[in-house]
Formats: sequence, structure tokens, C-alpha cells
Amino acid sequence: MATQTEQRKRRLPPEIFDLPVEKMREGYYTDVYFNFARETLRADGRHPRVVMQVFQKRQAVLGGMDEAIAVLKLCSHDWDALTVHALYDGDEISPYESVMTIEGDYTDFAHLETVYLGVLARRTLVSTNVRRVVEAANGKPILFFPARHDHHRVQTGDGYAAHVAGAIGVSTEAQASWWGGRGVGTVPHALIAAYGANTVLAATKFSEWAERNEPDVNIVVLVDFENDSVKTSLEVARALGDRLWGVRLDTSRTLVDRSLWGEMGDFDPRGVNERLVRKVRDALDEAGFERVKIVVSGGFDAVRISEFEARGVPVDSYGVGSALIRGENDFTADIVLTDGLPSAKVGRWYRPNQRVELVL
Repeated sequence: MATQTEQRKRRLPPEIFDLPVEKMREGYYTDVYFNFARETLRADGRHPRVVMQVFQKRQAVLGGMDEAIAVLKLCSHDWDALTVHALYDGDEISPYESVMTIEGDYTDFAHLETVYLGVLARRTLVSTNVRRVVEAANGKPILFFPARHDHHRVQTGDGYAAHVAGAIGVSTEAQASWWGGRGVGTVPHALIAAYGANTVLAATKFSEWAERNEPDVNIVVLVDFENDSVKTSLEVARALGDRLWGVRLDTSRTLVDRSLWGEMGDFDPRGVNERLVRKVRDALDEAGFERVKIVVSGGFDAVRISEFEARGVPVDSYGVGSALIRGENDFTADIVLTDGLPSAKVGRWYRPNQRVELVL
């Protein structure tokens, strides 16, 4: 049986990425100056053998490497003539560490720099953000919920980047598709509204449907629709009994939950806060629903999760959305050797990395 390390080191096959191969080969997605540079070399009959070195400038978690390799394999002029060494998706990387080197005739792959750098930048941003919230959560599950905050075409790769960084669940089938997982979710606000703003009725009907069609799904119900999370949590727990896996607190940062109206004065009562979580937990426990879990969402990031964990707030899982796709993690590619001689611009130089492995 393969070890976890061996399983991690199996790269995804290039075909899984469904790349627009012909357009990439044509330079359609490339900064035009790379296309012009390539054509200049070809017109001059010059085919320099170079070493291209790829790096970024942060402590990060690498994402998008299998996808970047697929770009080179499927869209370069002659993959067999290239020698590529690379790290793996999910690897922790240091500032300026070489994550990939490409050696070969520059005109074979000059038209792909924009594409593979963009892939690495996007996926590493997501992987790094996810790993940081996973670390902050101290082993509690992180649910990856940013699909509604970005274009649908990024879902597949972002979902995989989140997966390799440690997210337990993703919210769409597309996000889970590259590793054969499934999307997870809760009874949404829209279903509650469709049942006349009756959370218990919506949850009951959803549970009945799930029992017939998705018996393995963990039923989690949003309980903030009426802005009374304690009351609604108890009502749902009583109605669903053992079928209820958890309740999800998602109170808007512009609202104060009804259960806190008599306690305001010495804390920020808005949104999902420590006092609200504890009140819901205490109410469920006192009513005999100790096994019902609490999921929180709504503006959570690594800093806020760390604060909750430091104070021992009784949260079982965190749903994190837009914070996981915000920020930047840019990559750079430099030619550092040409025909065996140093050729990097001032301030850059060849940085061999013993950690990179030959890509077959």
C-alpha cells in the first residue's frame, strides 16, 4: 500500500486539466512580447539552450504545479526536448526558492511563460491561504466556501489547491472533481425562504429528501434566518433528532442575534461572536443535544480563527469564503543560464534546489 508521501508525489495527469491546447500553443493567452521575442529568435535562426528558473518571494504553500507542468507537456513545441525539475503541489516553499527549472531550447516554450506563471500564482495563493486557516483551526475541519465570490472557471483548480493544502470540504462538485471528491453544504437560506421562512419545515423536507437520495450526507442547517440562533437551533434539533449533524451560525456583521439583546455593553455583539457561539452550545447541551456540532461562517480568516481558538470558543468547524481567494502570491521566471553560461539580469542568479525532482 502506498504511503501518504508516495500518494502526494503522484502528479495529476495532464489530461485532467482540460486545457485549450491549440490556443495556448498559438500564444493566445500569452503576453504578446513573449510571442514577439520567440518569433525574433526563430527568424534569426537562433535557438539558445537556456535554464529558466521559477520562484516567488514569500513563505508559501505551492499550488498549481501539476497544472503548470501540464501546460508545458501539452503546449510546448517539443516536450521531449525539455528537462524539467519541479516541486510538488502542497509543498511548503521559501522566499526565492526555485520551485521549477526548465532547460531546453527557449523557442520551444517561450510562449508559455505567462500561462504557467499565472497558474502557479493563482493556485499558490489559494493553497497558502487555506493552509494558514487550517493551521489556525488546530485540526478542526475547514470548509472551502469561496465559489460564489469568483468566476466559475476557477473552481476546479482552486478546489484542488484547497484540497492539497488541507481543506476538508469544498462546496461544489467542480471543486472536488480533480481528486474524485464530492461537494458538501448546508440547508441554505434560499430553501428556508422557499418554505415561507420556516427553517424547521425546510430542514425537515431536506432531511426527507436526503434520506432517499443522499443518505450519507451530513445534514447541517443554517439557523440565523430569523436572527434567533439559539431558538432556531433548538427547534431544528428537536425536529430532526439524530438526523441532524450540525447547525451553522452565519449572522451578518450588521446584525445582533436576538439572544444577545439583553447582554450588550461589554463586547462587540455583531455577527458570529464568541458569546453567541457559547450560548448556542450551552442551549444545545442543556437540551440533550451535545452531539450536534457547531459550524461558523461569515467573515472568518486565519486571524479571526486564531482568536477563537485561543479563547477556546466551542466551534467544531469553520466555513471560510472570500478570505481564501484574496491577496497575491506572484511568481517570476528568469533565464539564468544561456548555452551553459550565466545570463541572469543583475540581482538574479542561478539558485539550484536539491528538493526539485525530475518530471517524467
